[in-house]
Amino acid sequence: MGKTLTIAPVSRLEGHAKVTIELDDDGNVADTFVNIVELRGFEKFCIGRPVEELPRIVTSICGVCPWSHHLASAKACDAVYGVEPAPAGRKLRELCNAIAYTEEHILHFFFLAGADFVMGPGADHKVRNVIGIAQAAPEIGKRVVRNRHLGSRMLNIVSGKSIHPVTAVPGGFSKPLTEHERETVLKMAEEVLEFSKWAIAWAKSDIFPKYLDAVKTVGVIKTGYMGTVRADGSMDLYDGKIRLMKPDGTYEDFSDKDYADHIEEKVLPWSYLKFPYAKKWGEGFSMDLDSPKGIYRTNTLARMNACDRLSTPLAQKELEAFREAFGRPCHLTLLYNWARLIELLYNAEYAVQLLKDPEITSRETRTPVSPRAGRGVGHVEAPRGTLFHDYETDAAGMVTNVNLIVGTTHNNAPINMAVKQAARTLIKSGKYDEALLNTVEMAIRAYDPCFSCATHNLDGRMAVKIDIVGPDREVRATLAT
Repeated sequence: MGKTLTIAPVSRLEGHAKVTIELDDDGNVADTFVNIVELRGFEKFCIGRPVEELPRIVTSICGVCPWSHHLASAKACDAVYGVEPAPAGRKLRELCNAIAYTEEHILHFFFLAGADFVMGPGADHKVRNVIGIAQAAPEIGKRVVRNRHLGSRMLNIVSGKSIHPVTAVPGGFSKPLTEHERETVLKMAEEVLEFSKWAIAWAKSDIFPKYLDAVKTVGVIKTGYMGTVRADGSMDLYDGKIRLMKPDGTYEDFSDKDYADHIEEKVLPWSYLKFPYAKKWGEGFSMDLDSPKGIYRTNTLARMNACDRLSTPLAQKELEAFREAFGRPCHLTLLYNWARLIELLYNAEYAVQLLKDPEITSRETRTPVSPRAGRGVGHVEAPRGTLFHDYETDAAGMVTNVNLIVGTTHNNAPINMAVKQAARTLIKSGKYDEALLNTVEMAIRAYDPCFSCATHNLDGRMAVKIDIVGPDREVRATLAT
C-alpha cells in the first residue's frame, strides 16, 4: 500500500507550513502538497478605515518585511490622493527600502537558508541553524550579526523605527534627514557594503561550488518570471513598470494599476494561499511539471531574469558573471540564494549612492493631500516578490475595498511544483532519510517565503482539516469542512 510522509513544521522560514508527500505502492512520489496552516485577514478589517491609516496598519502583517507593506501602502495612498511625493520624500522611502533589503537578505541567507549550505543538509538539526554556523565559524557569525544590526540602527535613525514603521505618509515622508544623521548612516552603510562584497565572494568560492550538482537537479522547474524595471530595463525595487516574462524569455511590460488585466488568482481547497497565474498568456492554470500553464515566479531569481541590467556597478558585474554561468532566463530554483546575494550587494551600493545625494537632506519631504473618492494601486518589489496594494475609497477618504497580492503568493504554485520535483528526484522505491527530506525543504527555503504575509480569508469560511491519529501515529480518520 502507499504511504504518506509529512514534514511538519517546515523549519527556518517566516510563518508555518507543512509538506505532505504521498507515495504510491512502489514507494515513489505520487503527489505532494505544501499546506499553509495560518491565516491573516487584513483585506477585510482595513475596510472602513481612513485610507491614510493603512500605511501604519499594514506593517503589522509581518515583522520581517514591514517596510515593503509600509511603502506599497503609502504608494497606493499617493495614487488614491492623486499626488506625487516630494523628491526628497521619495528618496528617503527608497533609502529605507534599500536598507531594509540588506537587513532581510542577511537574515535569510545566513540565519535561515545558509545552514543547509554551511553545515550541510544532512547535519544534525540541532546544529543546522544559525547557532551552529556561529559555533563552526565564530568570526563569520560576528560579522553577520553586526551587519544585520547595522541595518536596524540605520532604519531607526532615518525613520525613527526599524520595525512597524510609520514614517512614509501619503505624499512623501514625515521626517527629514539631518546632515548629522546622514553622515552617521553613511558610515554604517559603507560598512554594510564592504560586508556585502565579502559575502558574495565568500559564497562563490567556499559555498556554492560544493552544491552545483544539487543546484542543477533539485526543485528545477521551467516557468515565467515577474519583476519591476525602469524605462531603460534596469531593475528597480521601488517603482517602475511590471515586466512579465514567459519561460522562453519573451516579455511584456505593464503598469501596476493594470495588474488585474494580466494576473488572475485561483483558489484551491487545500490552502489558504491563493494561486496567481498569468491570465494574459491565455493558457489557463496548471501546475503539471511536464506542461505547466500560466506559472510565473517572483523574488530574487525572477528579478535577475526579468531585468536587462542592474544600475550599480559591482552588482552589475556579478549579474554578468551569473548570466554567463547559468543563462537568461535561469530556471534553477536553488540559485535564488545566489541571486539574493547579488541583490544584497545592489542594495548596499544603492543606499550609499542615495546617502551621497545632496537632495536627501532637503526639508521638503511631503506633498499636501486632501481626501477624495478614488482607487489607488501601489507596488514595490518586496524581498519575497512583487507586492501589490490596491485600495478604493469614498468621498470622505474611507476605505471601501482592499486587495493585496503578496510576493510569496505569486510563488505559491512554483513552490508546490518545486517541492514535487525535488521529492520525485530524491525519493525512490520508498527510500528516504532526514537529509533527503531536508533537501526537499531547501526547495521551499530558496524562495524565502513569508507565509503569514500571504494568507487571506477568501470568503468568510474557514477551511479546516483535522487528522485523527492513533497511538501508533497512523491516521485513523480525517474530518474536513
